Amino acid sequence: MTPKILIVDDEPEIRNVLSLLLSASGYEVSEAADGLEAVEAARGENEPDLIIMDIMMPSLSGVEATAQIREFSHMPILFLTAKSLEDDKRQAYLSGGDDYLVKPFSSPELLLKVESLLRRYLVYRGKETKEENRLSDTVRFDPVRRVVTKDGVPVDLRDKEIDILMYFYAHRGRTIDAATLYEGVWGEIALPSSSNTVMVHILNLRRKLEEDPSSPRIIRTVWGKGYQMDEY
Repeated sequence: MTPKILIVDDEPEIRNVLSLLLSASGYEVSEAADGLEAVEAARGENEPDLIIMDIMMPSLSGVEATAQIREFSHMPILFLTAKSLEDDKRQAYLSGGDDYLVKPFSSPELLLKVESLLRRYLVYRGKETKEENRLSDTVRFDPVRRVVTKDGVPVDLRDKEIDILMYFYAHRGRTIDAATLYEGVWGEIALPSSSNTVMVHILNLRRKLEEDPSSPRIIRTVWGKGYQMDEY
């Protein structure tokens, strides 16, 4: 099934550019001119799988619309805005947004973020049985609620660590190199330094989840190729 994306912006030119880009990438696209239309579309029968939401709009801002949508849906929302102040970002995330992209942006960066958010939402929506979410004898993973437990006790993981687990869980049985993992999780083009960033995050995950971090079983190292999570 083709993922459905709703573009919400009060500027027709921006909606048109985004619509052309996303349609050419294989997505089904619809549009809304303000926050009120966005809330109505999110409630509709043909609800989107992801919303790209402008912040500054008449009638109902993107932040206000997102807060209303969060009352009935967990669909991912990507804020697309010219505002880049830290307080604006904080307000956007607190309203329930999942990610943030500042104008002007590059097409590859937008598409990476869209792909990452859709994968997280579509792959894990509805998968909540304990048997499906076992990572080891002692570790359980609920990707919908983004909660990991070890011996029944919640593990304190950072958002990026959860994102990494979700990526591996979606690609179980496949070897993932550091650059692919970085681009899929961080939503940015991988640089030479990205491998160190990935390595540090995986080491931290192993310390928190593995019985023996020096001999990991949840996320294995495949020497010379990358990392792999196997079916359990």
